[in-house]
Amino acid sequence: MPDRIAFRMNLHPGQAAEYERRHDEIFPDLVAALKDAGISDYSIWLDPQTHHLFGILTRADDHTIDRLPETEVMRRWWAHMRDVMECHPDNVPVQVPLTRVFYLP
Repeated sequence: MPDRIAFRMNLHPGQAAEYERRHDEIFPDLVAALKDAGISDYSIWLDPQTHHLFGILTRADDHTIDRLPETEVMRRWWAHMRDVMECHPDNVPVQVPLTRVFYLP
């Protein structure tokens, strides 16, 4: 059964419009890689007061999300996004896993 995961990232202040613009122009090969990895129903939400980004996605039982960091397109995307969000030295966005505390099916 597919499961949903959520995580938080941090946007640099003043970068909301640029972050959204870049996602409006997401690399087509990244979209394909995400889908090939078993990701669907993926959305990112912004809290403009804290600059926190909240990602929610569904992953298939046989997902290969753990392999995405090894792909050229994922590394290229992270380098492309580095200047607008908090990242580790290797360009990987700082992500904090979130724990579900309520669910209404």
